[in-house]
Amino acid sequence: MSYQGNAGARPASSAEIPADAAQAAASVSAAGPDNARDPIGVVLEIAGSGSNIALDLTRLQECSGDTDPSVALAGQVGSQVKIRVGRGWLLASVRTQRQDSKTPGGILAAIDFLGEGEEERLTGRIHSFRRGVTRYPIPGALIYPATSNDLRQIYASDGRPNVQIGTVFPTRDIRAGLYIDALLGKHFALLGSTGTGKSTSASLILHRICEYAPEGHIVMIDPHGEYSAAFKQTGMIFDVSNLQMPYWIMNFEEHCEVFLTSTGNQRQEDADILSKCLLAARMKNRLAETMGKLTVDSPVPYLLSDLTTVLQNEMGKLDKATSTAPFMRIKSKIDELKGDPRYQFMFSGMLVGDTMADFIAKIFRMPSRGKPISIIDVSGVPSDITSTVVAVLSRLVFDFAIWARDEKTRPVLLVCEEAHRYVPNEKNADGSSVGRILSRIAKEGRKYGISLGLITQRPSDLAEGVLSQCGTIISMRLNNDRDQAFVKAAMPEGARGFLDAIPALRNRECIICGEGVSIPIRVSFDELEEIKRPASADPSFSELWNSSGGEEDMVQRTVQRWRAQGR
Repeated sequence: MSYQGNAGARPASSAEIPADAAQAAASVSAAGPDNARDPIGVVLEIAGSGSNIALDLTRLQECSGDTDPSVALAGQVGSQVKIRVGRGWLLASVRTQRQDSKTPGGILAAIDFLGEGEEERLTGRIHSFRRGVTRYPIPGALIYPATSNDLRQIYASDGRPNVQIGTVFPTRDIRAGLYIDALLGKHFALLGSTGTGKSTSASLILHRICEYAPEGHIVMIDPHGEYSAAFKQTGMIFDVSNLQMPYWIMNFEEHCEVFLTSTGNQRQEDADILSKCLLAARMKNRLAETMGKLTVDSPVPYLLSDLTTVLQNEMGKLDKATSTAPFMRIKSKIDELKGDPRYQFMFSGMLVGDTMADFIAKIFRMPSRGKPISIIDVSGVPSDITSTVVAVLSRLVFDFAIWARDEKTRPVLLVCEEAHRYVPNEKNADGSSVGRILSRIAKEGRKYGISLGLITQRPSDLAEGVLSQCGTIISMRLNNDRDQAFVKAAMPEGARGFLDAIPALRNRECIICGEGVSIPIRVSFDELEEIKRPASADPSFSELWNSSGGEEDMVQRTVQRWRAQGR
């Protein structure tokens, strides 16, 4: 086999070596070290972010039997190779392969450049590895396999604070770390289809962060009640039984979502009336007297009975601009919320006291007292106000950060599970306030010390602008073509070779690229202890459908809870 037609240089091929020398080379390569030192191909052409190379099939087969797993995978799609440039090495990832029709036993491959490092003269080790390329190779430059020792140097921490979450593929012992400040400072997204281990991986990352920073402030929105089991020891669990979220903490837009039932022109009419009456109700509080200017958005406590009284007074006026219907609509909705036990966690008469400081300290874990994460289980919240509750909690994080600028910054991490429900793309957008506030946090939160973590199984249903704001993307297996294309569009150029592996990832494997890692990596997550796992395991049909007993009692208890609308 020869590369003379393709490039001016060629690697030594076993096909061209005399028989006795070939035997000697084979015995050396079986021993191991020569596979790493002998070239496996040459560079054919160079482009800005990647290039095309030619590989020798014989050399790839020789490498495949090597004891070093990194050398054994050399040249395969998703593997790393290195190219000598001056006194250093350039690392690249193999993206595609195809047979070279002109050269028997030749393979043409496309590679993406990952970064470069310098070589120690005496030991040959790669050090000072950094992302990006300052000096490109020339066509004809030789390609070598990247060994596990090379990868150990490349993936080694550069001294920045980091948490270790797994091992780097294909090695067995190189630890994969996430740089905490870069991961949280520029937002992150965890993506993966149902059943790939997404919830367990999210728990693993959050547990590692909590262990590293026991005085942290993490708020997690949990729509299915999965994470309560995972954070019993390291976090506070809030649900409808103990959340006690005061209704008056809502701003005017959120009041409209809860209190107004009309649409179209009628809604604007109702909103004008609610605005006027809500401000009047807030003004009745003693706090209002001490404050200079009060707006309809000011989080000042008021009584729901005061609001209905103001509504009735306004309705009785002769000079009102509309009929009595809008007043009656708002009043009947308020009465309905007050009387419905499902809404007691928010509209209870007990929540009128000025508990705002206590509520924020409790939810944001200030001080954390060794429990830095609060899990907000919204699975028991009535579905018609779930998005409003999430909006209020997200807005509190943002507003608190804005008004605390004069204080010592206390960064808060807001993690949103099932994010596509709250920040949908334009096609699914319903104009709710939660989408607007989370989009705003994604765009501006970094300046105020707010970090956003988005977890979703449908990235294509997520608002595109929000995903593009995530500096680190952790992608597990995605089965849907649209989701794969969406993630590829959001990821940087150099990660394309890794992204082609997304449909082929195993459970608990992921591709990480962006700010949180030095260069894109494929990672096998660590096993998480049983006690730290979320309650999201799939039921075993074969097991559960082969056992019986106690079904009647179970149905009775379920119906009882169902009727009481409690858990």
